[in-house]
Amino acid sequence: MPVKGELKDEEKVSKAQLGAFFAAMTIRANAFPEPTQWSEGEKRAMNYYWPELVRRLPPDIIFIADPEGSIMGVGSSIGPQFVGSSSAEMRLVGALREVLAGGHLGYEEVQGVLKDALPFRLEDAAPNSVSESLLSAFLIGQRINRETDRELKAYCLAFDDELGPSPVADVKSLTHYGEPYDGNTRFFRSTLFVAAVRSCYGESCLLHGVDWMPPKGGITEEQMLMLMGANTHLSPLQAKMLLEDEEVGFAYVSQREARPSLYSLVRLREHIKKRPPLATAEKVQQIVKSQGRESIVAGFYHDGYEEPLLMLMRRRGVHSGLVVKGEEGALSMTTKLRSVNASKGIPVNYCSGFRSLDLVPAHALDGVSRENFTMEVNAKDYGFEPTETPRTDRSISRNIELGLAALQGEKGPAYDRIVLNAGIVDHLLGCEGAENIHSALDRAREAIDSGKALNRLLNYIKISNKVK
Repeated sequence: MPVKGELKDEEKVSKAQLGAFFAAMTIRANAFPEPTQWSEGEKRAMNYYWPELVRRLPPDIIFIADPEGSIMGVGSSIGPQFVGSSSAEMRLVGALREVLAGGHLGYEEVQGVLKDALPFRLEDAAPNSVSESLLSAFLIGQRINRETDRELKAYCLAFDDELGPSPVADVKSLTHYGEPYDGNTRFFRSTLFVAAVRSCYGESCLLHGVDWMPPKGGITEEQMLMLMGANTHLSPLQAKMLLEDEEVGFAYVSQREARPSLYSLVRLREHIKKRPPLATAEKVQQIVKSQGRESIVAGFYHDGYEEPLLMLMRRRGVHSGLVVKGEEGALSMTTKLRSVNASKGIPVNYCSGFRSLDLVPAHALDGVSRENFTMEVNAKDYGFEPTETPRTDRSISRNIELGLAALQGEKGPAYDRIVLNAGIVDHLLGCEGAENIHSALDRAREAIDSGKALNRLLNYIKISNKVK
C-alpha cells in the first residue's frame, strides 16, 4: 500500500499523482450523478483505510480527499481547517474548495490562481511556492468538472503578457497552427511540411509547441526541426524576422521560449498523465501577430471540444478560425477511405470554423459578420486515391524521411496528405486565390513540384541558426 511506504523507490506515488487521484474521487462523490459516484467496493475500501490515511498523509492531501471532514462519518478535522502554507496556496485552496464541490470559477479567479502558482517546479521550496498535490488537484479538477468558457479563456489568456506585447510581423497573412502538444505516436505528422508549402504563395505560418509533452509523448515539430539541425530556441521576435524573410515565410516557437511559466508545468503534467485545461488553451496562442489577415487552426479529438476551441479563436479576434479532427486528434487530414460507422462520433476529416471574407483590422472585427461552416472532407471527391496513412510509430527520423521525400516530389500517401492539408486549409480559411478547392490543391502541388517548398524548409534550417 503506497501510504505505508511499501512500494519500491521507483514505484512510489508522487504527491502530484495523489492530488489528482483524490481530487477525482472527491468530485465523483460530491458532484457526479448517482450511478457514477463511488461504488460499494470503493466505499468499503475508503472506510477501511481512511483512519490509516489520516495518520500518514500530509495535510494538503487529506484536504483534497476530504475538504469538509465528512468521509464515511469518520472524517478528519484537517480538511475544513486547512488553509495552505503561503499566500499563493491560500488562494489556491480557496479556489479548490469550489472545484472539489463540482463548482466553477470566474475568469479573474482562475487567472489569479495561475499567476500566483506559476512558474512551478516540483522541487520548488520557495516561500511562496504551492504544493504539487494542490496544483495537480486544481488542474485535473477543472477538467473533470468540464471547464466553462470563462475558465478556458482564463487559461488561454493568462500569460499573453509574460514576455511583453507580441511582436507584429509585416506579412499580409498569418496562420497560427495549434497542433496537440503531446505529438503523434502512430501516423505521419504533416504540418511542418504543410507550412513550408503554404509559405511559397504568401500564406505565412507560425507553428508552436514543445519538445516533449505527456500523456502521449509523441513526435512533435520541435523534435523534427531539432533533428534536422534547425534552431528550436527562437524568441517571438526572432520568429517574426523569419516570417518576414522572403526566403522563409514560416517559423516555429517553443512554449519554453514564449510561455516559460506554462512550460514549467511539463513535469507536473507527466505525473498526472491526464490532459489538463491547458491542453485545450495552449493550442490557441498568438505568439506573433500580423499586420494583415490572421487565422488560427487547431486539432481536436474528443467530441465537444470543437466549439470551445472556436470560442477561444473568436476571443482572440482573428479573421478566420478552423478546427480539424485529423488522425490522432492532430491536424493531418487523411486520404484513406472514410468509415461508414457513424457510432464513433465525429469522423476523422471533420472541419468546422468561421471566416471573415473582408480584410479589416483585427480591432474592427467585432462589427464584421463572420461566415460559419462545417465540412467533412472526403479526399476522393478531389481526385485523391484512397491510401492508408504512413506509419511512423514514434520514429522522428521516419517522419522526416516521409516529409522530405514528399517535398522532393515523390508521389504517394505523404505527398497527397501535404497537398490535401495545404489546399483544404487555404480554402476553408478564405485565403486569397483559394476560393476554388481544386485551384487551391493545384497551387499546393506546384509549390512542391517546383522545388520551392523544399527550398523554404532548407532555408529555414539555415537561417534560423543565423537570426539575431
